Formats: sequence, structure tokens, C-alpha cells
Amino acid sequence: MENLWRAATGQDPNPDDYRGVEFWTDPERAGWLTKQGDYIKTWRRRWFVLKQGKLLWFKDPASVTRGSIPRGVVSVGGCLTVKGAEDVVNKAFAFELSTRDSTMYFVADTEKEKEDWINSIGRSIVQHSRSVTDSEVVDYDSKSR
Repeated sequence: MENLWRAATGQDPNPDDYRGVEFWTDPERAGWLTKQGDYIKTWRRRWFVLKQGKLLWFKDPASVTRGSIPRGVVSVGGCLTVKGAEDVVNKAFAFELSTRDSTMYFVADTEKEKEDWINSIGRSIVQHSRSVTDSEVVDYDSKSR
């Protein structure tokens, strides 16, 4: 019933958002996080996978297969910050991931897991950021003096 509701309301992510990402194998990070809903602000425990600049989430680890459709996906290259958010949501081990338009909140199970997720997502933001394109990079060493 929930899948029917998600399909009817267009809540499934666009397949173009994760095309070419083999999320079912060798993720950069994977694990349980509790995520605040986008529309209804309830907290739900989901299985998260970080791979190739995409943060994807699923109902549970068993639902991560080659043919599965993620419940959501965020391109971390479009994110601006990832940082602790315990004070914002009044929950231990909370962190936030922000884009220009929105902020998503997550809760890890431990302080170490929170820090590991923040570090992994932060590295991915830097690696996949669109803020500096190859054409904007200047090699100062090769310029004549």
C-alpha cells in the first residue's frame, strides 16, 4: 500500500538521479540513520548508502538490490554543508545536510557514527562539488613568469 501511495504522489526519485550508480555493491558508507520526513515531519529509520556522490536511502538493507528503487536520493555535489544539529532538532547524534533550497536532518545511533557520516558526506561533497569546474581550475605553475 505504501508503494502505491509513493507512486501516486510522485515521491519515488527520478531514475536519472541515480543512473549508473551501482548502489547495491561496495558503497563508500552504508548504515542505519533516522531521517526526518520531507513533508510529514515524522522520524523514520532507513538504510542509507553513500556512493559516487549520491546519498540514497531504502527501507532496509535487504531492499538494496540491483533492481530496487531507492526511497530517496540526494546528489551531494549540490550540497553546501554537513554539520552537527543536536541543538536544532533536540536529538543526540543529529546532523544536517543543507542545499541552497532545503535542509535535511538525520540522527545516527552513536556519536562515532554521526562523525563518520559527516566526514564521509563532507569528503563526497568536496569530490563531487559543482562549485569549481575543470575549466575554472588554473594551473599557476605552468604560467610563464
